[in-house]
Amino acid sequence: MAPSLTQEYLQIPVVTRTYTTACVLTTVAVQLQVVSPFQLYFNPELIISRYQLWRLITSFLFFGSPGFGFLFNIIFLYRYCRMLEEDSFRGRTADFVFMFLFGGILITLLGLFANIVFLGQAFIIMLVYVWSKRNPLILVNFFGLLHFQAAFLPWVLAGCSLLLGNPVTVDLLGISVGHVYYFLEDVFPHRPGGRKLLTTPELLRIVFDGPGGRYQHLLLQEEQQEGDLQPTEEQHS
Repeated sequence: MAPSLTQEYLQIPVVTRTYTTACVLTTVAVQLQVVSPFQLYFNPELIISRYQLWRLITSFLFFGSPGFGFLFNIIFLYRYCRMLEEDSFRGRTADFVFMFLFGGILITLLGLFANIVFLGQAFIIMLVYVWSKRNPLILVNFFGLLHFQAAFLPWVLAGCSLLLGNPVTVDLLGISVGHVYYFLEDVFPHRPGGRKLLTTPELLRIVFDGPGGRYQHLLLQEEQQEGDLQPTEEQHS
């Protein structure tokens, strides 16, 4: 069974596998008291004055103690991150990493004003938003309770936060950043006078896509544009 589980794990796309694993291991480390949440949260003063730069990353990795909230976040992270990586970003790992960097930086900057200390949930909402905008007509089965088109999923999640008494600021932050990325990447370049403003650095293409990554990227874009003409299938959450 062990080799089978290992094979299944290694079949998860690299970005999804790395991020999900890092989130789980961070929670395990906190539970084992190897680290404290106070060493992980986003604190601009400590980052600048004490050079605790790791907080720029760890604030995206911790979702609280094991429980319903943690499980909910990990499921959504794994599911929608993987679907994006295997669909919209298939064969375009560098572009996906660049989206991570762009979204992470923007969430961090806006987090300064929103007073949010753990940014991972906003990042998940950003991923969900981008997926929902690229698959708006897919039908979502929300834990067997609700059925709706994917375009409404981020707003349903925001509504759930309100019902559970959680601050909706986190959801709105993720939606806002997701919309900025979607607009700059998918909308503005196709408008009259528009152009592509988000360009993946060549260094990322060399590291993650290897030689010929740019040509492979263009070929995959053409294939995906043709695939957009295919009928939409039902998708369950």
